[in-house]
Amino acid sequence: MSRWLLIDGFNLVYRCFFATPALTRADGFPTNALHGWVKSVWRLVDQEKPDHTVVFFDLGGSQDRLALHPEYKAQRAEMPAELEKQIPLVKTITRALGLAAVEQDGVESDDLLATCAVARAAAGDEVLIVSSDKDFAQIVGERIRILLPPPSAQPKLGWRLLDAAGVQEKFGVPPGKIADYLALIGDTSDNIPGLSGVGPKTAVKWIEKHGDLEGILAAAPGIEPERFRAPLAEAAERLRLNRRLVTLNLSLPLPAVEQSAPDTQALLAFLREMEMRTTLAEAEKRYGQPELF
Repeated sequence: MSRWLLIDGFNLVYRCFFATPALTRADGFPTNALHGWVKSVWRLVDQEKPDHTVVFFDLGGSQDRLALHPEYKAQRAEMPAELEKQIPLVKTITRALGLAAVEQDGVESDDLLATCAVARAAAGDEVLIVSSDKDFAQIVGERIRILLPPPSAQPKLGWRLLDAAGVQEKFGVPPGKIADYLALIGDTSDNIPGLSGVGPKTAVKWIEKHGDLEGILAAAPGIEPERFRAPLAEAAERLRLNRRLVTLNLSLPLPAVEQSAPDTQALLAFLREMEMRTTLAEAEKRYGQPELF
């Protein structure tokens, strides 16, 4: 059995960018996301000691979801220019660190990561998903768990492990009902509107009583509170669409994963070029005496 660490690349790099103070090279080029990225990856690898570490990056929109819902993620703000400049370099340094990097144009990285996670779990491996994206809760199981980053408001909580019991405690429903839950309450981060007025408590109560989204829709004529009866019936097809949008696509071909040993020479040269002196000093300690490379 192998231990796999699967990192939701953009989810983590955004956190690194906003959590790390503004840092720049002498010429003004921003480096804060790079500093945060390397230190976060090192911390995760040291803490979890995986046999394989794979980072998944988005290249473009999810074509299948956009075909269903053209407004999917349309409300998201543009990436900050300072972060956008660093993204290609985050990918460069990821490969120099010896980590596998997976990306595919037109396919959402969440689906690629989930496909890999489910395949590895089916093969008997242990999988840890590094992400705060609640969509991944739907595939948590005996061999798949989520490693949640520290919340911005309470960083002292540290990294938290979310198993199936943790999903139930956090959301009020088990992993297999997360898609039904999100279909009802919506997901503002992906521009998916839920049923107006329905929050987590109502969604959980309905799922507990009626089983799933289809059971809830079938019960619409007598649903409680009564004020939701007509809106629920009227929104039936939209809610079914919501469920399709939030359900991770596990039918994709398994992405190729190519992990290699760290390219120490390239890594140290990169850190020198970016004037990341503190990170360079730590890299020299981690990977051996610099004069050997």
